Amino acid sequence: MQDKLSKPLELPVFFRYGMAAAFVAAALLLSLVLRVPFANPSWFLFPAAIVASTWFCGRGPGWLAVCVGILAIQYYFIPPFGSFLVRPGDIPYSITFIFCAAAANWLFSWRKQAEDNLREARDELELRVRERTAELKSTNNALLFQMEEQKRTAEALQVTRTELARVVRITTIGELAASIAHEVNQPLAAVVANADACVAWLGLETPNLVEARAAAERSIQGATRASEVITRIRSLINKSSTERVRVQLNRIIEETVALAAGQASRNDVSITLDLVSDLPSVLGDRIQLQQVILNLMMNGIEAMSGVTDRTRELLVRSRLQDACQVMVSIEDTGIGVNAETMARLFEPFFTTRQQGIGMGLPISRSIIEAHGGRLWAESVVNQGTALQFTLPTLEGAAV
Repeated sequence: MQDKLSKPLELPVFFRYGMAAAFVAAALLLSLVLRVPFANPSWFLFPAAIVASTWFCGRGPGWLAVCVGILAIQYYFIPPFGSFLVRPGDIPYSITFIFCAAAANWLFSWRKQAEDNLREARDELELRVRERTAELKSTNNALLFQMEEQKRTAEALQVTRTELARVVRITTIGELAASIAHEVNQPLAAVVANADACVAWLGLETPNLVEARAAAERSIQGATRASEVITRIRSLINKSSTERVRVQLNRIIEETVALAAGQASRNDVSITLDLVSDLPSVLGDRIQLQQVILNLMMNGIEAMSGVTDRTRELLVRSRLQDACQVMVSIEDTGIGVNAETMARLFEPFFTTRQQGIGMGLPISRSIIEAHGGRLWAESVVNQGTALQFTLPTLEGAAV
């Protein structure tokens, strides 16, 4: 496709003026030839030469034809012949011819210029139409290409979404399996510890039936608690509502301490209770809150496993923080947590223990937040860590 329309070739200047002279010469020769049979034919031959010169060669050559034609007529066709002298009686004739020739040259040059301008405008318009058509075609092709790209992108996005959904399902299953293992492992460990204690009490020369019975009862409690954990997980899968009842945190703490006593004894950890006697009741799930407290206590016990230069003590406190909230704090004398670890302490699957799976604290935080409370940690390196949570009282929950 041509970018521009081809224009008529413009003749050289000398060639155009030569053509004008040739037109006048032809008119002169024909006039001289036709002079004998037709008297004086210059009136129609010289104007024709002027018009042809103006039309085909331009305004300048047309004026040349006018001048040369006037001189030729004056010399060859106006008496006295062969002279440029003008008799007074021939002046009107000469003036009339000059005026007509000049008028014809101006009129035809103007007409020619107008047609040339019109043709140039038409050519320019056609050129712009072609350019615009080419631009529109290019834009249309680009738009079609973009639509194809969007279609391919949408298909790729759909495939990615499908893969992401599959990954999310796999991750969810993994998290659920990890949480179930973490939730059930602790009560089962308590069952094993209490069963070992029961066997030890019975294996003495004089069996201590009271202690053995107490250890057996604690084993039953641990097994029952493991069963209740499974029931809670099944209810969570089935989207059952959490069992919220009026509970006493101090009683839950005392029951949990009894469960963790065996683990604490094996790690040479002493458990100290500092519980406010008139602590208001809270509204919550007893098993879930017991699980949170047990998780926090087990973390504290394991945090002191490497301490050898001071007493291993786990302090469990409860107090009324304000009229609407109660607070529970579990403080150990372990190695503490640095700032980098503290920032990731509640991330799922993040753990600093070799046998840990990193789900205890995230699950505990989710349980406390589901109860309308808050769980956080405070620590000083080489001095210990305090895991604390708050829960709204019955009055606070009602507000």
